[in-house]
Amino acid sequence: MRYGTVVPGRFLSRPNRFIARVEMPEGVETVHVKNTGRCRELLIPGTTVYLEKAANPARKTRYDLIAVEKGSRLINMDAQAPNRVFGEWAAAGGFLTEVTAVRPEFSWGESRLDFCLETPKGMHLVEVKGVTLEEGGAARFPDAPTERGIKHIRELQQAVEEGLDATLFFVVQMEGICSVAPNDDTHPAFGQALRAAAAAGVHICAYDCRVKPDELVIHQPVPVIL
Repeated sequence: MRYGTVVPGRFLSRPNRFIARVEMPEGVETVHVKNTGRCRELLIPGTTVYLEKAANPARKTRYDLIAVEKGSRLINMDAQAPNRVFGEWAAAGGFLTEVTAVRPEFSWGESRLDFCLETPKGMHLVEVKGVTLEEGGAARFPDAPTERGIKHIRELQQAVEEGLDATLFFVVQMEGICSVAPNDDTHPAFGQALRAAAAAGVHICAYDCRVKPDELVIHQPVPVIL
């Protein structure tokens, strides 16, 4: 997936989870943050960030914050990007080679899961989780408690128990990661639910991404440590 016009800036502060103050050549700009998570280890004053110019010139905020530099690593932190990049990749046969249709926002049970992939063998349900938390070359999810995430895992497990295929797919929004693991320190219940789902037959997959300021591409599989 590609963005439109992308420009760099210097992160100053985050008054609330929706906006940030960023220094740009023309002055300090209030921008929309496309990730309502904490991202405390990413949005540090003085850090270089990347902004996409909004298509609507009448919008209150003229830019969206989509990526950030963390040391030598560029991390995409657009919360909408994982679904977009997975959808493109799946439609091109990257996830399953015999996909006949990709149906986003698929209602199942009491949830709306990210995708239903139709194949000659039947439906394959997929819930996508974007990962931006990295420590020492290893990624972890989530960076904050997510009851919604647990609900989705249980829906995938129920689907498997009813005879369908189902996958929890981690899109790691950076490159060069050695592993992905549940963040038991932050939300142990998520890790417990993930392990139970894996034991029941839910596939747990992770791929890292090649990241440029204006581009995100699913790259290669990453080991998941449960």
